Amino acid sequence: MSGLTHFDDHGASRMVDVGGKAISQRVARASALVCMAPETQQLIRDRKMSKGDVLEVARLAGIMAAKRTGELIPLCHPLSMDSVEVSFEYCDETRLRIETTVSVTARTGVEMEALVAASTAALTIYDMCKAVDRGMVVQAIQLEEKRGGKSGHFLREDGVSQEPTDPDGPAISD
Repeated sequence: MSGLTHFDDHGASRMVDVGGKAISQRVARASALVCMAPETQQLIRDRKMSKGDVLEVARLAGIMAAKRTGELIPLCHPLSMDSVEVSFEYCDETRLRIETTVSVTARTGVEMEALVAASTAALTIYDMCKAVDRGMVVQAIQLEEKRGGKSGHFLREDGVSQEPTDPDGPAISD
């Protein structure tokens, strides 16, 4: 199982030992997309959903989820983050893009925290709007960028990973 850091030489799962890593500034950005009916998006924009301001509730849910990632993903280290940001952008009349940015000064990165924040914000939007639009779709949850740590910088451009990959499988980093 070489290359997969969460497995030992015998294939048993393990939490990666980060004790010997240097403490450094690490940042990760992730995104998600929520597709919905135009009428649903208009209700969100006008803040007319009966459950309240959808985007502000989703923002809080994303921040809270990032802080609890170590409790949700079995082999993630619990981290005390420096900051968590959740932003929203209307792409067109049916698509809403969520972007999260998480930073930490630590021995391990915050990619999972950014991804959990983006997915939780998207699912919160679904939950708050499902009474009027059960056909919403959450899609394209992905890492956009990560900086810091031994594995260096990763930046997704035009939907294509810019990180070198192994011909035998996807690139793995922590």
